[in-house]
Amino acid sequence: MIGIPAFPTRHSSGLAPFSESTGHKLVEQGFSLLEVLVAFTILALSLGVLMQIFSQALNAASLSGTYGRATALAEAGLDLVGIDIPLESGFRGGETEDGLQWRVQVSEVSLADLHLLGEAPLPAYLISSEVAWETARGTRHVSLVTLRLGNAVPEG
Repeated sequence: MIGIPAFPTRHSSGLAPFSESTGHKLVEQGFSLLEVLVAFTILALSLGVLMQIFSQALNAASLSGTYGRATALAEAGLDLVGIDIPLESGFRGGETEDGLQWRVQVSEVSLADLHLLGEAPLPAYLISSEVAWETARGTRHVSLVTLRLGNAVPEG
């Protein structure tokens, strides 16, 4: 016979065939169906876990960004008191385009309420700035509070 290569085939005897041209034993190569199914199952489980980890990381990054914007808005609210918001008892509030609800409250307090001795020559104001927003897990908020002295009260 002229050199026709022998291809591996399955034999019912289970013995590996010999190549007629070289006389060497031919070895079958490849994976069984069970091995392939187990590999795909492991791959699917691994990808599922990775997707969940990435999803949680994206949610945490988004929430962190929202907390950063809310804190900056609360600080801006404190900074506006005495400029756009008068330094007198009352409150102002509103909502931003991205759904952050803010509120700045100014309350006059006596230093006796703060457990300080004596009376101050200047009025003291407690200023609180709060920002809140809705998430899938409920309402989140950032609250900042400070104490500021007002202008001298004119006598007479």
